[in-house]
Amino acid sequence: MLRKCRIPLRFFARTQRHFSSDVTDVKEVVVPKDEVKRFIERCMTCVGAKLKHSTALADNLVCADYRGHFSHGLNRTEIYVQDLLHGLAISDREPELMRETAATAYVDGCNLLGPVVGNYSMNIALEKAKEAGIGWVVAKNSNHYGIAGYYSMQASDIGFLGMSFTNTSPLVVPTRSREKLLGTNPISLAAPGKGDDAFVLDMATSAVALGKIEMASVKHSKIPEGWGADRNGKITTNPADVLQGGGQLPLGGAETTSGYKGYGLGMMVEIFCGILADAKYGPNIREWKENERLAELGQCFVAIDPDVFAPGFPDRMQDLMDACRNSQKSEGESAVLVAGDPEKLHMDKCDREGGIRYHPNQIIKAAKLAEELGIPPMKPLDN
Repeated sequence: MLRKCRIPLRFFARTQRHFSSDVTDVKEVVVPKDEVKRFIERCMTCVGAKLKHSTALADNLVCADYRGHFSHGLNRTEIYVQDLLHGLAISDREPELMRETAATAYVDGCNLLGPVVGNYSMNIALEKAKEAGIGWVVAKNSNHYGIAGYYSMQASDIGFLGMSFTNTSPLVVPTRSREKLLGTNPISLAAPGKGDDAFVLDMATSAVALGKIEMASVKHSKIPEGWGADRNGKITTNPADVLQGGGQLPLGGAETTSGYKGYGLGMMVEIFCGILADAKYGPNIREWKENERLAELGQCFVAIDPDVFAPGFPDRMQDLMDACRNSQKSEGESAVLVAGDPEKLHMDKCDREGGIRYHPNQIIKAAKLAEELGIPPMKPLDN
């Protein structure tokens, strides 16, 4: 039930028409992280979410933008608002533990917001890893849970290895197909090095996350060849061709550039999530942005205590990361990075600037959402 605002559902059918491509009167602005968090919380509590559920979501989305993954941060707020307004997600329950062993657990997400399910499940995985050395948790009846790395880093922050997987709406065409049958099905592994250093892999098993194609469309720019195909299965650089009847390509792109490997990884995630959890899977999952069916996503969370194996894991992990970083650079390159380094650079930039710098179209989109919800907009830093 709506608590503080009442928005016509038709709003979401017309939202995109409000955002003009003429953004000459709007500049990039820096918004403090806490202000972004408060804005997302206002959006979600306005449409009926518990404050603690709104906070769980806001923390995840702000983390995404802070780390430079703008496709999964503030940009996604409207999707969660829409899910609650249409009754496609709820916020009046908590996840339920259905079955467990010393090292495993099976969770019913009860159709709650994805980050609520994710935090609950990852916490169980961590507690089991502390006792048994490993915790493996699968959840069904979940929703979009933000960036996968948010959960795996909960493990690396305490010296454990963390993994996180989720299936998603069918957006990817398998190798040699023109039908969208698999999701972008992200995978994440976070592994601690020494001090606060860590390897943090967070990637889609498609060539790129859908949000990056959506962002290219918002910015009216082309996409690289190999990201997507049109409705006939032909590779295209026009984001509209992908978003309007086409599909994304697996990691690797075409078959000639090893796209079948990304296809296989996407299937692996589907096995860990949809199949293992008895959730929806593959083409049985609702279409992206569909508002007629529940998502019923499957997700998987793993925590591993490295000390149950050989001692000294952080030292070896640090040695490997440093070997890569200190290797001879190819001509024209300034640095060799490992997974997680680009995010660190972006976080350092945000810290220097006092907040997160947003593209003009994202500011317009957030302001319009605030207007429609009848809530205060975000307040950027004074320029």
